[in-house]
Amino acid sequence: MFAEKGYGTTSVADILKAAGVHSGSLYHLFPTKQALLLAVLDEYLEGIGPMLLEPAWAGVDDPVERVFALLAIYRHFLVETDFFFGCPIGSVALELHEPDPPVREKLAANFTAWKDAVAACLTEAESRLPGSVDASRLATFVLTTMEGAVVQARTYRSVEAFDASIECLRDYFERLQIPTALRRASRPHEQSARRSPHKPTNARKGRQQPR
Repeated sequence: MFAEKGYGTTSVADILKAAGVHSGSLYHLFPTKQALLLAVLDEYLEGIGPMLLEPAWAGVDDPVERVFALLAIYRHFLVETDFFFGCPIGSVALELHEPDPPVREKLAANFTAWKDAVAACLTEAESRLPGSVDASRLATFVLTTMEGAVVQARTYRSVEAFDASIECLRDYFERLQIPTALRRASRPHEQSARRSPHKPTNARKGRQQPR
């Protein structure tokens, strides 16, 4: 519900109606609306594997393609919900204007878990990337691209901006991998040259070899 209506505009009455419980039962478990939000963020954090990563990565072996399979899940969410649902963590983060350290800490933990999962894919693909690439920083860039693409898609009610953002990101990944691919392609020639050195020839033809 927080993702649908926003944390600020969701009232306790809305929560009670959606949950079908009395206020006493709700307040017994969650004394404040903030306590409920913290519990929801904990649930998202604990469920990032089974609820998000595992479905996105099912049958995808290539580590770089797993990154883009994860991004494709968000596109699916947008299209299936008529651009109503994007990234719930990002939505709550954008909505917070007043200092709320406990909530911000949980939001940061969710972002970190997401980035760590992407960074693990990039580390697995490190042989295809330049040695100067920092997997953690690149994962942050991927998250930033996704969040910006989701916000624009929801604003324009179209996947055009989302698709353009992801296409540019893929192009960037392909450019990162080109130098490494070229280096790997040149190695067989280098090895062949080392195995077959040129034989020295005498400066004067017909010169008698010493006995």
